[in-house]
Amino acid sequence: MSARVTNVILAGLGGQGVIKASDILADAAVRAGYDVKKAEVHGMSQRGGSVTSDVRFGPRVLSPMIPRGEADYLVVLAPSEVAVTLPLLRPGGLLLAPDFVPEAGLTNKRSLNVALLGALSAHLEIPEEIFLEAVRAALAERLHAANEQAFRHGRALAAQVRARTAGA
Repeated sequence: MSARVTNVILAGLGGQGVIKASDILADAAVRAGYDVKKAEVHGMSQRGGSVTSDVRFGPRVLSPMIPRGEADYLVVLAPSEVAVTLPLLRPGGLLLAPDFVPEAGLTNKRSLNVALLGALSAHLEIPEEIFLEAVRAALAERLHAANEQAFRHGRALAAQVRARTAGA
């Protein structure tokens, strides 16, 4: 278990599953034994407006809010939100933009949020099975297969990128 706090911001538009993805991430971190804090900004989320969710986890987390420019990871579900939220990422932090997971690789395009969580999971010290337990706990049983496929697809894409960059 890492001794430092990990800062993740998830962003997108209302209806894209930003809050659901942040709930899954927070649950996975709790299941892995971390202290977790979470904060959300809904804005005009019911009308397709901007939505962000901060998730912080580590041995001890004091505040749910991630200071501007200190996110270790920025997971963005809407292309229009990338430029808006990029200043939240720390130098050297990782951006996972919506085009990281091509829609053609998803059984259900509404599973992009879970696919990007899968990509994020490849960079975190939380075991894959714990993430999948959190995915199953957050979704109706009829959605499990498509979302597990999306999670594994995103994780595999991230592993491929890491392997290519490690060999470069």
